[in-house]
Amino acid sequence: MPNLDAAFSALADPTRRAILARLALGEATVMELVEPFDLTQPAISRHLKVLEGAGLIVRRVEGTKRPCRLAPSAVAEIDQWLAMLRRALETNYDRLDSVLATMKPEQ
Repeated sequence: MPNLDAAFSALADPTRRAILARLALGEATVMELVEPFDLTQPAISRHLKVLEGAGLIVRRVEGTKRPCRLAPSAVAEIDQWLAMLRRALETNYDRLDSVLATMKPEQ
């Protein structure tokens, strides 16, 4: 997971998270992504550059437009890393449950 640090760094910004949430609905151009924000097109383009550098989105050339979409492999990498943490927490909770089950209640 070489881009994990870059991905979490990119996700630290609320605007970039909002852009990803919009892209979860489907592909969009830069101008479509600018609409809901009080930001300029160059500012959104800088956010997109960070997201693309982190591997969270991909862009393609379609004439003069460059539609963006989510990169499923990057989301899958983050999900795998979080799944590892979930398994570790489940193991810890299972051990705690075992300890608590062996304890006698005080009277």
